[in-house]
Amino acid sequence: MKMMKAVVKKNKEDLTFVLEDIPVPSIQEDEYLIRVCAIGVGIHDGYFFPENMEYPYPIGIEAAGVIEKTGNKTADLAIGDRVTFINMMHPKGGTWAEYVAVSKDALILKIPDNMSFTSAAAIPVAGNTILKAFKALSLQSGDSIFIAGASGAIGTFAIQLAKKKGLYVASSASLKNHEYMRGLGADMTVDYHDADWPDKVRRWKPSGVDAAIAIQPGTGKSSMSVVKDDGNIIAISEYQLTTERNISILSLHEQTDIKEELIEMVDQISNHEMKLTIEKIYPFDEALSALQKTTTRRARGKVVIDLEK
Repeated sequence: MKMMKAVVKKNKEDLTFVLEDIPVPSIQEDEYLIRVCAIGVGIHDGYFFPENMEYPYPIGIEAAGVIEKTGNKTADLAIGDRVTFINMMHPKGGTWAEYVAVSKDALILKIPDNMSFTSAAAIPVAGNTILKAFKALSLQSGDSIFIAGASGAIGTFAIQLAKKKGLYVASSASLKNHEYMRGLGADMTVDYHDADWPDKVRRWKPSGVDAAIAIQPGTGKSSMSVVKDDGNIIAISEYQLTTERNISILSLHEQTDIKEELIEMVDQISNHEMKLTIEKIYPFDEALSALQKTTTRRARGKVVIDLEK
């Protein structure tokens, strides 16, 4: 039996994770076996698990690597293809492992030859999330948007996509990240530590912004305060937001197909037409430190684990 290293949840009750050797997963005829080269790290990696998982269960949602084996009912990809992918809620395990079984129906994208695995692993979850958010908002050129918690991985993409769409952008983060956000294209920046930041946004857009994207938990209600009457808001990390002033609380629809847009994003990043920021790259034996870093929610851009480091 071939073994591999993986960061796993040992049992249902244990809330901690450990790096240990477990068997390489077998694949069914509609699955790929992917050798993982780099892993994108997010706060979600520590709590998104399927109900029917078996222990020890490898954690993780996104990664980049190479197709090692293909099932008999897979046709789109071949052995040796370099890919980035999301592998969410798979009962055989997630991406924090040297090998992972991935359904042919999962979001899997080929990556350009000039793109590293570490860069590719940083794109799928953040890109998927923000593309679905903008599709739900349906904003037009000339509209305005407020992005709360905009210095992280999702916010980095959000500011740039908003400017590409011709939007006016206000964004929040700690003061040390304001120059970074302006460099991405933000028209105005506010420090969420300042009690009067909503007033500053309101002075910028007296009637309120057309929409807001609240990325960080707990930012939904305060973000709503700067949205105009009858505007729209998406709170990515909140599920019990109460509306006011006829503001529509929109949701991300998992069934929304944004694959072509995500392929375009990957190409733009590879061609240096869009900025990707990786704050730190960890070796696999320091994977748990990488996860701890994301729990602070203070990373600029993305945290990545490099299995080839």
